[in-house]
Amino acid sequence: MRNPLARGWEGDPLWGSVYDWTVEHRVVGGALWKVAIQSELGKLYAAAAEVAAAPAGSRVLDVPCGGGVAMRALMPGQGVRFIAADISERMIDRTVKRAQASGVADQVTGQVADVAHLPFDDSSFDLVTSFTGLHCFPDPARAVIEMTRVLKPGGVITGSTLITDAGLRYAGMWRGGRFTGLLGPGCSSTEIRLWLTGQGMDEVTLTVSGAMGYFRGVKGQSSPTKPLRRKKTDRAQKD
Repeated sequence: MRNPLARGWEGDPLWGSVYDWTVEHRVVGGALWKVAIQSELGKLYAAAAEVAAAPAGSRVLDVPCGGGVAMRALMPGQGVRFIAADISERMIDRTVKRAQASGVADQVTGQVADVAHLPFDDSSFDLVTSFTGLHCFPDPARAVIEMTRVLKPGGVITGSTLITDAGLRYAGMWRGGRFTGLLGPGCSSTEIRLWLTGQGMDEVTLTVSGAMGYFRGVKGQSSPTKPLRRKKTDRAQKD
């Protein structure tokens, strides 16, 4: 039986367009982020700048690509290969159209993919980005395994996710998101750190901004281990 959460994102839900709109309109979008999740939208731009810093010849994987939020940081003539992966073909189509309008289509390739079983070889990307994705996945721990598996030693993973331990004020958001199939089990700030370090990531950082956590890590040479599973005692899970 297929997970209902996956079906929730296989199309192009209205929330996806709303999210993209807030990112494109920094002043109004920033105000909406501040009201809704008490988060600074500027932190998303700062994290996405990692894409703009990728040198020529780099391979970048963005999963889920959504409507192309991370891809917006790609510059014409940058000389990277940017793989926009998502479970939704319609999301990928929006990313590719955005790439054409931005003059970076020659660097962008769309790929339908399930983050739990990425169709890429081990150590095949220099940078993996995953913005506002982990909280949508049915199994975020498995997603971390896959995203770090395809990352080269010395490569960077960066992204953002709603975190379950941000406080009781967000309990209603989690309940509503899970009811509609747009939010999965999520993870706490402690869990995302443990999952990343458990997969051999060094220099792991997590910056919390309201309900959102921004994570980053660099893949080292240590052998990966199975990540710790989510704890049933998380406050947001009990609400």
